[in-house]
Amino acid sequence: MHNYAEALRWGFQTVKQKGFLSNNHITEIHAAIEQNRAGFRKVPGTELKNDQTGEVVYTPPQTHDEIVAHMNNLEQFINDNASCDWDPLVKMAIIHHQFESIHPFYDGNGRTGRIINILYLVKEGMLNLPILYLSRYINQNKADYYRLLQKVRTENAWEEWVLYMLDGVEQTSLQTIKIIEGIKNLMQSHKDRIRTELPKIYSQDLLNNLFRHPYTKIDFVMEEIKVGRKTAAKYLDELDKLGLVNKQKIWKDNYYINTDLYNLLRNVGNL
Repeated sequence: MHNYAEALRWGFQTVKQKGFLSNNHITEIHAAIEQNRAGFRKVPGTELKNDQTGEVVYTPPQTHDEIVAHMNNLEQFINDNASCDWDPLVKMAIIHHQFESIHPFYDGNGRTGRIINILYLVKEGMLNLPILYLSRYINQNKADYYRLLQKVRTENAWEEWVLYMLDGVEQTSLQTIKIIEGIKNLMQSHKDRIRTELPKIYSQDLLNNLFRHPYTKIDFVMEEIKVGRKTAAKYLDELDKLGLVNKQKIWKDNYYINTDLYNLLRNVGNL
């Protein structure tokens, strides 16, 4: 998950700066996810199989030259708006299907493809931040995802595929809004309690640290609010006593869990 987040962050910054999404960018994103630089497949033999039966359901392009040619075509489709005036959401669905069908990497195609979805919408100005987490929708509806991917290949059923992806964007967008509203309300609640009950340690930087991840550590607080180890430990222990974090010792390290934030994110599927 950390590698995925780092790849997404790098891709977002790059697309915002450059204004386009190239094959070089895609291979860099994949390298960050997989922690290797294998690049596009060079050895034939890749087949997509049914997990239950082992039956081969799809054979993607096999030779390196074929893969490069298809990816060059996809790169042009992603970046050349003059040749296609489709709605960006529809175009995103097509891009995702094409990328997954090319299946250019030995592994990590799914995660890379889902990052491409987000970065394409960023490129098109439809997202200011990379916060549309379509992966959850796809994972929760995985059977339909694979069925409809294959149905396009065998029956040219593009309409069903596009509607599936549009439904995913709608559901994920509504869910994301609720998550953001929930985090905003939690931050305000924590802010009010710290300012009221622990005014001597309150700072916006400390509050931000508590909500950057569902947990924090002494080292994180030291780095982000520029205090010594003793002071950072004192701040977190006071927050633990107040009930705003829950101190847990794992091996040699103390972790301070923002339980309210953790529960909000854990229950995201029920929002």
